[in-house]
Order: sequence, then C-alpha cells, then structure tokens
Amino acid sequence: MSRKSSDQLPSHVSINLKSALRNLKSAILLSASFLALCSSAEAQQAAKAHKIGILFIGGRDQPHLETFKQGLRDLGYVEGKNIVFEYRYAEGNTERLAQLAADLVQHNVEVIVATASSSARAVRQATKTIPIVMTTGDPLAMDLATSLARPGGNVTGLTVMLADLSGKRLELLKESLPKMTRIAALYSPRERESATGYQETKAAAQAFPLRLHAVEVQSAADYDQAFVEMAKARASALLVILSPLATLNSQRIVQLARKHHLPGMYPTRQFAEEGGLMSYGPLIGDLYRRAATYVDKILKGAKPADLPIEQPMKFEFFVNLKTAKQLGVTIPPNVLARADKVIR
Repeated sequence: MSRKSSDQLPSHVSINLKSALRNLKSAILLSASFLALCSSAEAQQAAKAHKIGILFIGGRDQPHLETFKQGLRDLGYVEGKNIVFEYRYAEGNTERLAQLAADLVQHNVEVIVATASSSARAVRQATKTIPIVMTTGDPLAMDLATSLARPGGNVTGLTVMLADLSGKRLELLKESLPKMTRIAALYSPRERESATGYQETKAAAQAFPLRLHAVEVQSAADYDQAFVEMAKARASALLVILSPLATLNSQRIVQLARKHHLPGMYPTRQFAEEGGLMSYGPLIGDLYRRAATYVDKILKGAKPADLPIEQPMKFEFFVNLKTAKQLGVTIPPNVLARADKVIR
C-alpha cells in the first residue's frame, strides 16, 4: 500500500497539522522577540553603568582602593553592573601624570578620582569640565580651589592638610623625647603641600621651643645624602613632612632613620607599620571612604564647585615599641596611653 501525501490526509488531520505549524511559528517568533528584549535590556543596563577614572601616583598595590570601592558598594554601586572603573598608575613617575590624565579624559569618564594634589593638578590641566574628586592632598596650596567652603571649579573632595597637625606631632615627639632640642624636618620643596607643611611646622616649633633644621629632597635619589646631612647637623630626632614623594619612599626613609639611629615622627600610619618610631595623622582609609560619597553626589547631579572640600575627621597615633627598643628609646607611659595602637 502506498503512503498518502499530506494533501490526501483526512480533513481533520490536515487542519490540526496546519494549526500546529502556526503555533510553532508563533512560539519561534515569541522566543526571538524575548531574546531581543533581553539583549536590549542588557545593552541598556551596560549603557547606564557609570564610568569612573582613578589616577594613582604609585603602582597597583593600593591599600585604600578597596575602602573606596566598599564606600561605593554601601551606596548601591556594583562594579561591572552600574559602575565600571578605568585605572591609571604612574608607578611613582610624576612626569607620567599628564599623559595618564589626558588618557582618562579621552575615555569619556564621568568623574576622575585623584589620589594626591599632583595627580589632581594633572587632571585639572587636562580638563576643566569633568568633575575631579581628591582623596587626599592640599587643593588650596595647589591652586585647585578658591576655598574649602566653595571650591569654585571642577575639583572637590578631601584634604589632609590641617595647620594644627604640625603642632600635635611636635608635641608628641617632645613628650616622648624630652631632652630633644634639634629636629630635622624632611620635606620636598618641589611639592607645594610639603613646603606649606614645613612652614607650619617651623611656626609650631617656636612654641616649645625647638630648633628646626630643614632638610630638602628633590627626588628619591636625595634621601641617602639627606640623612648624612642630618647627622652633620646633630639632629636628635626626625620629623617627616607629608608629601607624595615621602609616601612613595616610606620604606626607604624608615630604613635610613633606623640605620642612623634617628627616632622619628611620621605623618601616616604606614611609616610606623613599616618600622618608624611613631606616627600621627589622619586616617587615610576614612578619607577614601568619604570620597565615595562625593562621587555618588556628582553622579546624581551635584556640581563639584558647590561641594565643600572636607578636612579629616578621624586621626590616629601609632607607636612602634620594636623600633623604640632598637633605637634605645623609652617611650613614657603617658604617651603610650594616648596611642591608638602600640606595635610590640
């Protein structure tokens, strides 16, 4: 018996087959439309992701970056979904900052986060329109803002500079080393915030009184000779003025201070953690966390010119007793009692 063709099938079978084909065709079209809508939604979601540029003076080992990103997560930003980052690293070479800043501008980022005054200045020279958020630095000394209350341009954020910090550091150093009379102040005159910090320290030293011996460094290559100069000046202690150059070379500075048996006061905790005798300064991680709120406000429409630049709110005093023992220094109990952390 020969097989019947489809047109020879009973009418009710033919109708059912045609109906099934129409349903299958509709299902295929519906699936295609659904996939197209999903692709469109994903594309729209990707388009809505805010692009943030971050310019670092140092390398990829950034201890405070995670704190900044956590601050953004707390505000509802998820990396890869509604926010993405463009990182640029100068690797300690400040001459690269201008090129890296220009590169971020060309990548059409919405906000650029600058981790120091020098990087903020490089970005400011590259753009007068893209908002810039500083995590640390001194925007007034670098002419990046007209005032802390009303910055007036496209730079806002946080500053680490406070005039009374210099006096506090000298006070703690003097209490720890009461026989101290001459202090070597290590600073970089090429960096405006460092030069400002030295002048503030010089003024504060007159109240104790203490003799301040200025020791200048222009680059990392100058540190060895700087400590030879301190020895010739018979400095009894060292005070390091905060600057990007000092921060990038913190381990080298601490090593030289220990080599020359020179007790020191340093501007941030990383120096004490690396072997410096003591440190007093702002909690840098907190500044990075607060910088995230600036980015959030700007992405929501705020203008950097109207966002006041904030000063540090949290400070920490570290004492390294391991280093004290190596240097033959006894830290008085009343000083230890004031420390936020004692490294033993």
